[in-house]
Amino acid sequence: QVHLVESGGGLVQAGGSLRLSCAASGRTFSAYAMGWFRQAPGKEREFVATISRGGSSTYYAASVKGRFTISRDNAKNTLYLRMNNLKPEDTSVYYCAAANLGGPVTTVPSYAYWGQGTQVTVSS
Repeated sequence: QVHLVESGGGLVQAGGSLRLSCAASGRTFSAYAMGWFRQAPGKEREFVATISRGGSSTYYAASVKGRFTISRDNAKNTLYLRMNNLKPEDTSVYYCAAANLGGPVTTVPSYAYWGQGTQVTVSS
C-alpha cells in the first residue's frame, strides 16, 4: 500500500503558475505509474496527466497539454505537476493517484491509491 499527500494548491490569477507536489510513503514509489486528476463541484473526476514508473513516458489531457508538465523524482518519492498559464476553468480539487501498472494510465478505475486532494482556484 502507498500513502499519498498532495500540497502546493492555492489561489492564483489567470495566466499564473503553480506547482503541485505529491509525497508518497509506504511501498516503493517507483513500482507505480502515477497520475493527476481533478474534480470540480458537481462534475466527475477527470484525468489530467500521467507518468510511467520510470518517468520516461507521459500523457496529458487535451485541455492541459502544452500548459501542464508532470514529472517524478523516484529518489524523493515525489510526484509533481507544474501548471503554467492557468485558466479559470482549471479551478478544481487536484488529486494524485498511484496505479499498480508500469505505463501511463488515464482511467480512474486503474488507480488503486488516492491522495486527499489540494484545492486550486484560478481567478479571472
